[in-house]
Amino acid sequence: MTATTRSQDQTTHLRALGTGRLEAPQGAPGVHLLEAFPNCYPDRPYIISIVYPEFTSLCPVTGQPDFGTIAVEYIPDRLCVESKSFKLYMFAYRNHQSFMETITNTVLDDMRALLEPCWCRVKGLFVPRGGTHIHVFAEYFKELPPERAAAVRETVSQWKSESRPHQA
Repeated sequence: MTATTRSQDQTTHLRALGTGRLEAPQGAPGVHLLEAFPNCYPDRPYIISIVYPEFTSLCPVTGQPDFGTIAVEYIPDRLCVESKSFKLYMFAYRNHQSFMETITNTVLDDMRALLEPCWCRVKGLFVPRGGTHIHVFAEYFKELPPERAAAVRETVSQWKSESRPHQA
């Protein structure tokens, strides 16, 4: 006899997860495509890393495709991003024309708007075009009480100093 268990995660409000299919996002990418769920450990500074290695968008001048990896790292406060909605959000960039620098900063702005995280860094690691590598890094620290801010900065410092060859 197997026992069924249920976690403390709150999922009833999530629309994208569990539908059994991926619908193409309508319109331009935006925070409206992202969903969040409550962080069950808001008093613990821990890092969530989401890496999307199949990112594509279009150059706003030539219309040529740009390829890359978008990595989002953050310390949640009250909310965490739901991963399937994040995938749909990334997919929405496929036919979107924008510079790589704008995309990286827009992803950071959208994550901030959705989650209000304690810390967030977005890395846009783009495939070379014309023999030129472009990597864009955008970062944000939320203003927090001094003790909590110190704990967040220490966690970030340790995270950045670790060798993680399997991650972007």
